[in-house]
Amino acid sequence: MQPFVSSYTNKIDKKGRVSVPAAFRAIVSQDGLNQIFCYNALDVPAIEAGGAALVGKIDQLLGNLPPYSEERDILSTALFGLSENLKIDNDGRIILPEALRDAAKITNFVTFVGMGDKFRIWSPEIFDDYLVEAQKKAIEHRKLFSNRPAD
Repeated sequence: MQPFVSSYTNKIDKKGRVSVPAAFRAIVSQDGLNQIFCYNALDVPAIEAGGAALVGKIDQLLGNLPPYSEERDILSTALFGLSENLKIDNDGRIILPEALRDAAKITNFVTFVGMGDKFRIWSPEIFDDYLVEAQKKAIEHRKLFSNRPAD
């Protein structure tokens, strides 16, 4: 499976239509899908998205939790209860529902950001701020791990 990589910023119209980057569509279509699985990210104001691999990882995560446990019920609800399968039209666009756009604070533009087995859809301004913090934390983690003695 090819990973989702790079970032792309596209305009979103008043109806919520936005063109999905061709590279991302190609990865999703490898699974024979013409749709993208989306849900509100749990930890940031963004939309998590992907194809069959993402759904499979969520199934695996939930399958490792005890049946009928509170943790499994909470995660199932958060990851599947408000999720959407967004059909990709003939022009390579999806319609982002208003609820997803509102939660991610998306207005006129969206930034698609590859994350390997999934991608996120952000408001460009919020992503820019997130990226600055993520780069700082990555440098801190690198320093922390480079100073550890070898096992």
